[in-house]
Amino acid sequence: MAGVSTIELSTHESVSEIGESEWSELLTASTPPFLKWSFLDALEKTGCVTPDRGWLPCHLALRRSGVLVGVAPAYLKGNSEGEFVFDHGWASFAESRLRIPYYPKLIVAVPFTPATGPRLLARDGEDMRELVGALAAGLARLAKRLSVSSAHVLFPSEEQASAFEEAGMAHRVGLQFHWRNLGYATLDDYLSRFNSKRRHQLRREMRGPSEQGVELETLSGRDLGPELIDRMFEFYLSTVNKYHWGRQYLNRAFFEELCSRQPDDVMVVLARERASRRPIAGAFNLVGGGALYGRYWGATEERPFLHFNVCYYRGIAECIERKLSVFEPGAGGEHKLVRGFEPTLTHSVHHLVDRRLDAAVRDFVARERDSVCGHVVDYHREPIIRRTGE
Repeated sequence: MAGVSTIELSTHESVSEIGESEWSELLTASTPPFLKWSFLDALEKTGCVTPDRGWLPCHLALRRSGVLVGVAPAYLKGNSEGEFVFDHGWASFAESRLRIPYYPKLIVAVPFTPATGPRLLARDGEDMRELVGALAAGLARLAKRLSVSSAHVLFPSEEQASAFEEAGMAHRVGLQFHWRNLGYATLDDYLSRFNSKRRHQLRREMRGPSEQGVELETLSGRDLGPELIDRMFEFYLSTVNKYHWGRQYLNRAFFEELCSRQPDDVMVVLARERASRRPIAGAFNLVGGGALYGRYWGATEERPFLHFNVCYYRGIAECIERKLSVFEPGAGGEHKLVRGFEPTLTHSVHHLVDRRLDAAVRDFVARERDSVCGHVVDYHREPIIRRTGE
């Protein structure tokens, strides 16, 4: 399919059609681990991403004179499960008010991963905005050719979101809570940002596991044999099955595959009962590109403050030690605010084929943006933690 200028856009029903070596040529030191070829291939290979689960791979490749200059993970979706940019209201409006189908749709995204990063990987030396413009034009033509309602790019970087907006796509903002490393040398440096009352409370929470006979350890994928992978998958299922909104998107094979193929990108925080050495809780995280990404948490026993320590405090300590710049612990959770995480804008961009639906969506995202940005401004006006230099 002809793209903009000399750029050609092609679609691929599996990431294997592009090939790991070509894909990897576009990675940089700052590329998040979930945008590696092996991560996307593991999702396909283990059956976590399949058409019958609402995910049909439709990966996009941009080539100039036959040379791969950009790639984007993309899928045809038969539902909105596992995306975390919620558009169920848009689907309802389209189907009930406009009498047009909303599904299938096309998304550029990493399945089950509400984490920010580039959604278009570009070859070094290429003009990113030119490639984004070519991809945006290609998405519009592809949506029409495939007879889908829309095309969406989920959780791109702010820079890429702005470029997609300039190319004509509707820009939506969301809200997460991220921790940022302000050059802390020690955990005490981080704690010093809080007032004395809050600092005392955080220290009390951090002592909780030790006082209850629980020890925490940090492991990489290289440290996880079959038994510990079993435990981590058990913890994952415990959270999935605990809540009515829980969905099991992943299987045990995926965890094993990822630990085998990207062992250094895996960072597990494991909680053990000190006396028996029995694992009772864990958090499965990804690390890379200067950031820590909290992904899956679970526990077979409830202990006071265990969740905060396994999911947040140990992660913060690791970020300080490894000099990582940001910790994205996942979607939701205003309880993160009092533990030093700050409201942070996330981004998505959208092309709606039907003009009536497009107008309604643009009106909605404009009003939503005012509300979300106002929340962030209010926080920075009266922050919970003291800022350095104040």
